[in-house]
Amino acid sequence: MSEVKEKKAIIEKLRNKYRLTISNESTFEEALSFRLSRLNVFTVAGVFSIFLIAFITVLIAFTPLREYIPGYPDGKMRRNIEQNAILVDSLSLELEKRDRFFNGIRNVISGNDFDNVMQDKADSIVDPKYKGLQFTQSENDSIFRKEHEAEEKYNLTLSGENKARGISSIHFFTPMKGLVSNPYDGQKSHYGVDVVGPLNERISAVMDGTVIFAEWTLNTGYVIQIQHGKDLVSIYKHNQELLKKAGEFVRAGEAIAILGNSGELTSGPHLHFELWHNGKALNPESYIKF
Repeated sequence: MSEVKEKKAIIEKLRNKYRLTISNESTFEEALSFRLSRLNVFTVAGVFSIFLIAFITVLIAFTPLREYIPGYPDGKMRRNIEQNAILVDSLSLELEKRDRFFNGIRNVISGNDFDNVMQDKADSIVDPKYKGLQFTQSENDSIFRKEHEAEEKYNLTLSGENKARGISSIHFFTPMKGLVSNPYDGQKSHYGVDVVGPLNERISAVMDGTVIFAEWTLNTGYVIQIQHGKDLVSIYKHNQELLKKAGEFVRAGEAIAILGNSGELTSGPHLHFELWHNGKALNPESYIKF
């Protein structure tokens, strides 16, 4: 019972009213008076504290005052952090491009047969019941083969001539149909042909190969280079947009770029096409009909 009486006494003390009077010192005239209880004082003090904390929090969060907090980065430091993040992202992309480029070069140098690679991928999806099939020559097939070899025995356009002509026997896909405005001229260091065509015309690969370069250059704009078999390299300059990246394998006739007018050394939408063999420039018009 004593504990209950003590609690009631404490509550009554909190509720007891007190008068706060402000009076004139010289005349003792009452200027202002308040009737308060301890509970009222605690309530007002608590609400004021909460309001003060909220006001200071908002002031620090949404004003430059937060930069004066020890350890908080200022505006310059935050800009540096953002720029560094952008640079790291760009560096990651460049490293990815470099890896694709070197993988393409490695495939070319090591002589990887892309046809075999594609064949291996195709074999992986073949129904297992067909993988063990064995093919043998029939008697009719052997007779037909001998008759065909006999008929072509004295044909001068067979493999002997092909070996002599080298790449002359290769069929090149036309990169773009158009008008040749500036032909090949090795004496003037113009190692390709300029083919004029409508803007946004597609540009195709002349042969199967691996993209070894696909970047922007100051003089020739967007350039793409493809390494083909038989030590052939084709180059396509002044493109508006590149559709392939370094390291990608492309097929003959596949779209690789969009015709444009990029770079400083250009006067209109056209394709500057070069064909190189064993490090020597060839006249593309000798092998391709534009």
